[in-house]
Amino acid sequence: MTAAAPEPKENMGQPVSRYDAVVKVTGRATYASDMPLDNPAYAFLVTSAIAKGRIDRFGLDDARGVRGVIEIVTYENAPKLKDSKLFSDGGYAGTTIQPLKSAEISHDGEIIAVVVAESYEAAREAANRVKVSYTATAPSATFDSPGTTAAAAKGQNAQFKEDAKVGDFAKAFDAAEVKLTAAYDTPTQHHNPMELFTTSCAWMGDNLVIYEGSQYVYGLKNGVAEQLGIDADKVRVVNPYVGGGFGSRGSMTPRTAIIAAIARRLNRPIKLVPTRDQGFTITTYRAETRHEIKLGASRDGKLVALRHEGAEISSRADAYCVGGTKTTTRLYACANVDSLVSIVRADRNTPGFMRSPPEVPYLFALESAMDELAVKLNIDPVELRRINDTTNEPIGGKPYTSRALMACFDEAAKAFGWAQRSPQPRSMSDGDWLIGHGCAATCYPTQMAPSAARVRLQRDGRTRVEIAGHEIGTGAYTVIAQTAAERLGVPLEKVAVFMGDSDLPPAPVAGGSNSTASTCSAVMMVCDQIRQRLFKAVMPGQSLTDRAKETVGLGQTPATQAAKSDRPLDLEKAFDALGVGVVEEYGEWKPEGAPLDSFRAMHSGHPRLVGGHQMKDQIAYAFGAEFVEVRVNRFTHEIRCPRLVGAFAAGRIVNPRTARSQLMGGLIWGMSSALLEATEIDERNARYVNDNLADYLLPVNADVSGVEVIMLSEQDDRINPAGVKGLGELANVGTNAAICNAIHHATGQRIRKLPVRLENIEV
Repeated sequence: MTAAAPEPKENMGQPVSRYDAVVKVTGRATYASDMPLDNPAYAFLVTSAIAKGRIDRFGLDDARGVRGVIEIVTYENAPKLKDSKLFSDGGYAGTTIQPLKSAEISHDGEIIAVVVAESYEAAREAANRVKVSYTATAPSATFDSPGTTAAAAKGQNAQFKEDAKVGDFAKAFDAAEVKLTAAYDTPTQHHNPMELFTTSCAWMGDNLVIYEGSQYVYGLKNGVAEQLGIDADKVRVVNPYVGGGFGSRGSMTPRTAIIAAIARRLNRPIKLVPTRDQGFTITTYRAETRHEIKLGASRDGKLVALRHEGAEISSRADAYCVGGTKTTTRLYACANVDSLVSIVRADRNTPGFMRSPPEVPYLFALESAMDELAVKLNIDPVELRRINDTTNEPIGGKPYTSRALMACFDEAAKAFGWAQRSPQPRSMSDGDWLIGHGCAATCYPTQMAPSAARVRLQRDGRTRVEIAGHEIGTGAYTVIAQTAAERLGVPLEKVAVFMGDSDLPPAPVAGGSNSTASTCSAVMMVCDQIRQRLFKAVMPGQSLTDRAKETVGLGQTPATQAAKSDRPLDLEKAFDALGVGVVEEYGEWKPEGAPLDSFRAMHSGHPRLVGGHQMKDQIAYAFGAEFVEVRVNRFTHEIRCPRLVGAFAAGRIVNPRTARSQLMGGLIWGMSSALLEATEIDERNARYVNDNLADYLLPVNADVSGVEVIMLSEQDDRINPAGVKGLGELANVGTNAAICNAIHHATGQRIRKLPVRLENIEV
């Protein structure tokens, strides 16, 4: 084994190479804009140069004069589309702002025209020649901008149903021996996946095929059908590979139905490849947030009062929020808790899911405050968390299905060398560099959703798995193939997996770290159906469960499959007994506690995610602990982060290789969240300034020289058949707080606003 393919521990699968590795490194993987189309036309977007106001007139003569221009579509001649509700309110759309509907402008960079031409170059040239006259009004850009409005999220957003509270916070805080009150800020951040936000649409009679990178092909299929006013069965979405998503492709954006409608009008396939800067406004982003944390504690470190108040920016049209207090109020033992989340409306495009949407900004505030409290109490930050560890969440008193938070802290602290840390700020240095060590907890809710699968097994062991899951770079093909191979007892190389196509059995959105838990549970169930048929053919009248060991542990969860069959089922004999050469089964799985309409919703593109704090009698989270070393130059104030160490517990790890990759990437992104990433906003005009990869700062290899990932062995039989908690979004939570805590340790300066740049350092 190697560092990239760690030796599996108990309750872990094998670190096999990625299923799709060869096609990706040889360039044979096909992404949305790679799909061949018959005689396509090319579209180019024109986006607004103002954030609020209206269009007075278009000047299109120069644009129409470009050779090869076919049509220029504006609100004056655009196809009419039906409205769609916001994804978080039970609809399909990432925003309810529908471009090309009127002359009104809702935000900077809104789509105001689509130029269609015979070539991409002609479409781009013509788009650059479109002249637009506006009447602009002063926009509201962000917090404290004139004209913004604020109101409690509860009652505005369908997904945010409560401001968690228990006990009497005010009384407990007033009586607390030690009090801490602090405010924290996080910035706007944008997903920048390598694959641009491309869309290709082709009609074949009344049937539409969409080639688009999507994290939810069933949601996109049904959402576009709704906007076009056609039957969803006439829409197919294809994307076998997605070049990164991070949440930006989880819901339907306005561009897809527009391109589909224009393609129908022209009776010709159309390919759209927007530019990088357009991706900042035609899709969603992580909204900026503000927080006030109040902690009250006894002198021995026990929390007696906790209040978390958060505010988030959203658009005028949509009450989108992430509401991370549902996690921060349940992380530690505390008898008196209060919270409030508010939405501040501004003249911006609607924000949306971005990797670990609630936890990245909200845990930054809480985990920074916990470090501040530890300093105030003169208690080691790790020990403060141990003092307040709990097996039951405080709001409803529900037990965690499993909780290895302190085991993660112990493992990570040992690997990091935390015991050698001098606790006093500014007490560690190396020449011109001040050295700081910091830590933080991380957690992410375990979520699952209904999923379906079709599996075909041939007598020679060849297996075909079909499921409309999504390969967004996380290793979905690999873990699904491994699950089928393990469950059926066939060689991995004989398993073929087909995904990324809405003609396949439905799978949930690839978000909320639910994909492996959901899709693998469905595949396991269907494989069991196949084995049941084969078992009954060979051993009629006997129970599969009774003879589980003789059928490679079938009928049990992976964690209880320790004993593999000494007498594996003879496939040739079983197929002979059945009198067939192929066995195929289809099945639909839903997690415990899923609503009654789950399967209907699954087919109509509405995920019914359950888990986390929403479970009836228990609560499910994955946990971790992160330790960082920072170095701050005492003269130039440069900040370096040479070491990141994270220990994580997330139930069964299906593939330690792909899991390590996800966790390492998350740690690096968490560092980026602390020191680099911020979308700069021109507050006068409510426009994004650094809408490119030259000015929007992202980490490179030189930004972090050492990343160590530790995966703890954890068994949780209470969450789902696969025993999987999910970890794709776990590792980039808390890292930003750990880094700010380390900066305080290095410099004595407490920084509560992200990102931290050298100009913020005052040593």
